[in-house]
Amino acid sequence: MIYFDNGATTFPKPRCVAQAVGSAFDRYGANPGRSGHAMSMDTAIKVFEVRDALASLFGAQNLQDVVFTLNCTHAVNMAVKGALRMGDHVIISDLEHNAVLRPVHALAQRGAITYSIAQTFPDHSETLASFARHITPSTRMIACTHASNVFGTVLPIEEIGKLCRERGLLFLVDAAQTAGVLDVKPRDWGIDFLCMAGHKGLYGPSGTGVLITALGSSMQTIIEGGTGSFSGSFDQPDEMPDRLESGTVNTMGILGLGAGVSFVREKTMRALYTHEMKLATEALAMLRDIPGIQLYTPGFGFGSHVPVISFNIAGKPSEETTAALSDKGFALRGGLHCAPLAHQKMGTLETGTARISFGAFNTIEQVVQLCGAINKLARG
Repeated sequence: MIYFDNGATTFPKPRCVAQAVGSAFDRYGANPGRSGHAMSMDTAIKVFEVRDALASLFGAQNLQDVVFTLNCTHAVNMAVKGALRMGDHVIISDLEHNAVLRPVHALAQRGAITYSIAQTFPDHSETLASFARHITPSTRMIACTHASNVFGTVLPIEEIGKLCRERGLLFLVDAAQTAGVLDVKPRDWGIDFLCMAGHKGLYGPSGTGVLITALGSSMQTIIEGGTGSFSGSFDQPDEMPDRLESGTVNTMGILGLGAGVSFVREKTMRALYTHEMKLATEALAMLRDIPGIQLYTPGFGFGSHVPVISFNIAGKPSEETTAALSDKGFALRGGLHCAPLAHQKMGTLETGTARISFGAFNTIEQVVQLCGAINKLARG
């Protein structure tokens, strides 16, 4: 199987990730921070090292601001439900994944908050103006994706962060598609809650995610429990990251994530992004020459997009296309990609799209083979 579904989770993982997970099973199987014996202490040190690496990579103000989560969706839910209060208003974009849309919508359905959807445009100044128009006296947060998981469009996060600082708003960024791919600077860009998947551009195992926030001590918790600290108190501790890390952490996944972060730092995000975007650009050029192919990525280019291409074959449902390609040995994703707002925007809510998403281990030879298979399929 030739894998082009890296937007869902990267595969294959670097060899060092599997080795780190294996090492965790062999040497670091104790509960970190829960016991005084040597293996527990050694395991806690390894988890600390991963936290330190993430803090360094993303410029966190303190190590304690790095919270391990199950995935990006978990991180978003912690931030949205932990920071918002009754009567608050939130602004999201028209490209949001359900990871952002659903928790915001759920709070609105309960009557706790209201929300608006800002339209996005190829011109970043228009996008910024769209967000600004939706700000009201009760607006407390802007929550938006850094890049669309369906169409690859990159939003002007730095400029939106500046708007939030000027208007005294909290800023949440869903970096599921960009962490490890594009530079993200939470402190410089005014990002209060940076939510990311560990298993995508950071090349960690599934079931890993990260929330970076300096506001954790003031957040309401959505999970309470054992933290290995302040165990005599009935109350959840205020100290970070304990406040937001109840229960035993995913030690094996975290150590694998640490190896993925090391892989990204060694290769450099710039080099990885450049490689993947070159492949995406070549694929887009080949697809444009195939009769009957519908593309949804106008203005595709370095800096304005991440390496994700959505397409359809005229007259075919997207799932039919990806199923046929799977039979030919290619792994793509079809359907709505958990992002109905983005499909409403692009007019593909009924058909969905077939999505090609590129990773570090894809090659130009694989791209040529894939586009050849799509060409045969489109010509019937």
